[in-house]
This record gives sequence, C-alpha cells and structure tokens, in this order.
Amino acid sequence: MSKHSNSKFLVNRKALPLVDAALADTRVVLISGPRQAGKTTLARMFSASDRPYITLDDAGTLNAAKADPTGFIRGIKRAVIDEVQRAPDLMLAIKASVDDDQEPGRFLLTGSANLATIPAIADSLAGRMAVIPLLPFAQAEIRSSPGLMLDRLFAGEEPAIEGEVVLGKEMMGIVLAGGYPEALRRTTSVRRASWLEDYVSLILDRDVRDIANIDQLDRLPRLLNILAEHAGQLINNSSFGSALGLSGVTAQKYIAILERLFLVKTLAPWSNNRLSRLVKTPKLHFIDTGLLAALREDEMARLSDDKTRFGALLESFVVSELMKLASWSERRVSFSHYRTKDLDEVDVVIEDRRGRIIGIEVKASATVKADDFRGLRQLQAAVGDRFVRGLVLHDHDRITPFAERLQAAPLSILWSM
Repeated sequence: MSKHSNSKFLVNRKALPLVDAALADTRVVLISGPRQAGKTTLARMFSASDRPYITLDDAGTLNAAKADPTGFIRGIKRAVIDEVQRAPDLMLAIKASVDDDQEPGRFLLTGSANLATIPAIADSLAGRMAVIPLLPFAQAEIRSSPGLMLDRLFAGEEPAIEGEVVLGKEMMGIVLAGGYPEALRRTTSVRRASWLEDYVSLILDRDVRDIANIDQLDRLPRLLNILAEHAGQLINNSSFGSALGLSGVTAQKYIAILERLFLVKTLAPWSNNRLSRLVKTPKLHFIDTGLLAALREDEMARLSDDKTRFGALLESFVVSELMKLASWSERRVSFSHYRTKDLDEVDVVIEDRRGRIIGIEVKASATVKADDFRGLRQLQAAVGDRFVRGLVLHDHDRITPFAERLQAAPLSILWSM
C-alpha cells in the first residue's frame, strides 16, 4: 500500500494501482505532474534490483544522459528514470530500446513538465507509453475517501454527502493550505509560504530552462504574480504582456510554458453551434491554491474580510479537485467553462466521451439563489438529454434541489462521494 509520510497523516495515492496496472501491459509508463507532487515517492515503490532507480536531478547522471542518450539507455533492461524532462533526447533512445524489446514494464518515467505537449516526444512514444497524472494531494486522498463523485454522477446517481461536512474557516484553511506534500508538512502558514516561494524560484530558475528557450527569463516571476491576481478570470494576453513590456503573443507563449510545468491551468471555452453569444476566451486557474495564496499574499484574516477575493481562490480549488478526481476516474473527461456575452456563466463544464455534461458553479457564500443557476439552466437547455447534472457548490451542509437535475450542494461533496 502506498504511503506518503507526513507528521499529521499517511496518504494513500490513488495513482498507485493505475501505475501497477500500466506496467503490466505497457512498455513505457510516465508519471506526469508538478515537481514535489509525490512522483518520486510513488515511482520508487516500483524500484527493485531488476528495475534500478536513476534520477536526472543528479548532475553526473544528467550529463551522461545528455552526452550520449543512446549509450545511456543501451544495456538497461528495466529502470525507473526520475525527472526525464531534464534530458528530452532520452525519449528517442527509449523508443528505440522498447521497439527492440517489447516486454511490458521496461521503463517507468517521471516528468515535471507535460511531455505530451512536446510534439517530438508525443509522436515518438505514441502507442508505447501510458501517462498517469499525479497532482498534489487531493482531499479525497488526504481523507482516505473514495473520490468517485464524477463516476457516480455520470452513472446517474443523485449527489450525496457521506461523512463530515467542512464549512467556513475550516474550508478556507484547506484552500489556503493546498496539496503539496512538503508544504503540508510545514507547521505554520508562514513556514508554508516560505517553502512555496522557494519552490516557485526553483521551477522558474531551473525547470523552465529544461523545456524552453526564453530570452527574458526574468519576466516570468512577475508574470506569475500578475496571473495570480487574475486567477478565475478570462485570459487577456495583451494586457498581461503590456504590463511586462512584452507582446501578447509572447505572453501567451510564456503562459503555455507555465502550464506545461503544471503551475497554471487554462480552461478552454465551451462551444456549441446552437449558441451564438458565447465568449471564446480561455479562463485561468492555478493547479494548487496553496501556491496561489502564497503568490497573492492571501491569509485567513484578509480573506475573511473579502469573500470576493476568496471566491477566486475557491474556484481554482474546485477546478483542481475535479482534475484530481478525473485523474483516477475510469471515465475520460474534458474540462471547459461556459460564459456568454451577457456574463452568464458556468465555472466548470465536464464532458465525457459520449458528450454528456456535468456543470459546476462555485459560490463562496452560504446562500444560493435561483438566479445562481441561470448559466446552468442555459447549458441544460442547450444540450438537452446530454445534461447529466448541474451543481452549485457552496459553503453549506445540505443538498438543496432547485429544479430537475439542478441542486445546490456542499463543497465537501468533492471528496465525500
């Protein structure tokens, strides 16, 4: 059983059986997610005498891998290779090796950059590699709860609360803490913020260089701070760029790099031929709200006095938790957002391969009004029978029906189903 040591809890990673199953039938398995999400801990559980652990964070090993990728891989029957994005040319050598010897479970890789977005790598290992996402701890993992909300709702079940409901300042504390294992080990919010600041510096100083050539690397910290203040909002590349003396095209390129490093997530706009007044601009979120709060210098006292400011954090938290639920779901889903030119919106639209849809709206308040369902009702009308469920998640302890397949529900449903 996978355990992640913590002074307060042991966490079972839901990706563990997924990695195990993939190694049994696939030549290359990649655990993909942000640095410090727990990839190394998980990968080392599969290391053995016949599957040695190799890390490219070691300078000597990295130099050898870069100098002669083919020679580095030659002769390796099976291995765990950590932080493989640091030597991208290894992927072609791995392809050649697994084409010669097609036994499953040859290579277990970890990557702190989204290698699937690099065309040469994605093309070279198509059909040979399974990708297992690993994001920072989900609340369902921390609480050892099933984390099956998406599967159960798509299966037609009614939303249900099973277990304790988290409300008010306790919920705010969870959002502020985020999910990075090392950050959660810190004993105070000040210590946690300090760790997160160091974490960002490491990624922007080193990891960016591994995946991209950037002329103005010094602009990235400022860009990340600007993005933090616009979390939960529509992306405006021209505005972001002008604040830094960059073109909108360059700002867009830099945001894409931050997304490849799993710092931010852009939600594409949901589209439908029947609706002409939809906004076609992506929306920005952060993968971890502990990191987002540290960048914004948000703390409990400040957010308690400014619920609007907390609302942006909470929306990113819900998006992140939904992504984590999807990462171990048997159902393949995509995420987008719905917004009209009249400013009606649905914060998250979740669509499965059959085109069926769940809509999620997020509210920081305890009170929900019928008007809060306006965007969900429009979405329901647009897709008809494909609409599975619409939920307004808010700071409350009960599920309240508002119309057919439309309910208000506690935020805790994200981990209690």
